Amino acid sequence: MESRWLEKLEAIERRCEELTALLADPAVAADLTRLRALSQEREDLEPIVETFRRYRTVSRQREEARQLLETAEEELAALAREELEQLTEEQERLERELLRQLLPRDPNDEKNVIVEIRAGAGGEEAALFAADLFRMYTRYAERKGWEAALLSANETGLGGLKEVIFMIRGRGAYSRLKYESGVHRVQRIPITEASGRIHTSTATVAVLPEMDEVEVQIDPKDLILETFRAGTAGGQHMQKNETAVRITHVPTGIVVSCQDERSQFQNKQRALAILRARLYELERRKREAEVREARRSQVGTAERAEKIRTYNFPQNRVTDHRIHLTLYRLQEVLDGDLDPLIEALILDDQARRLAELQTAG
Repeated sequence: MESRWLEKLEAIERRCEELTALLADPAVAADLTRLRALSQEREDLEPIVETFRRYRTVSRQREEARQLLETAEEELAALAREELEQLTEEQERLERELLRQLLPRDPNDEKNVIVEIRAGAGGEEAALFAADLFRMYTRYAERKGWEAALLSANETGLGGLKEVIFMIRGRGAYSRLKYESGVHRVQRIPITEASGRIHTSTATVAVLPEMDEVEVQIDPKDLILETFRAGTAGGQHMQKNETAVRITHVPTGIVVSCQDERSQFQNKQRALAILRARLYELERRKREAEVREARRSQVGTAERAEKIRTYNFPQNRVTDHRIHLTLYRLQEVLDGDLDPLIEALILDDQARRLAELQTAG
């Protein structure tokens, strides 16, 4: 391993030991805010330190095996050579793991997410596909033990969704679902198609980390708050009170509506949560654009050619175009079995960032 990485790892080890000493200090224990911050920092560093210590032990054992091989008699040489090969493989594996652990972490990875799905090209069939994606993500949340909560929905007469916004609460939700942002394409025979022809439709998915009031501050003077009576698309079950809320953020023109809760206060809180997430994402993309061209578009225009994944029903096929991965298990994926796709996307992302890290000056 290069000396620059060893120096960085040694500095991390020293910091971890320093944190252990600080956490034993009664003065730190009396300050709950500082105690939580230092405990979290040590928790983040401990896995790296443990791997680094294992790496050093294996490196020492490998050097001892190499020296033994140089002086070993013939009957011991084969055993020493075999041990040296095993230790070399383990050392290389640990080195790769250490480099992966040194990759900068996304500060939002542990956050809950707000997911927005909108029907794109394809009319009613696109809305039906959006409903399929909504079900796919809620089933995935169930598999992971996360909680999914509907924030807003605009249904169609055939059971499709022109737009649906929902929250998924669970540790690490953003770290996995952030790869789902983009245009999703479906190829199938729609229920609205009498001639049996295969149609292509799209839906857009945006995955936003939930932000609290401290992280994204909104000036109340920048908001226009409107209330109205909530009801279904057809007007049934219309409430007598104006519990639905529409918030317009004047500086950006972002408009958020919520009507699924029974109280105006709850709808307002949910609308503000969505607004904070959108404002954060707007600023994040603006900063990225100033540094380099965005590697991925969060949503795009929903045109058929602008896609990250295709769901082909006649061939029982799902293809992720970013990593050229094809799985012939469409129904399992739509039933929430997304981990094979997400794991492959995570590995691809780590490999790319590792290459950047190793070629950095």
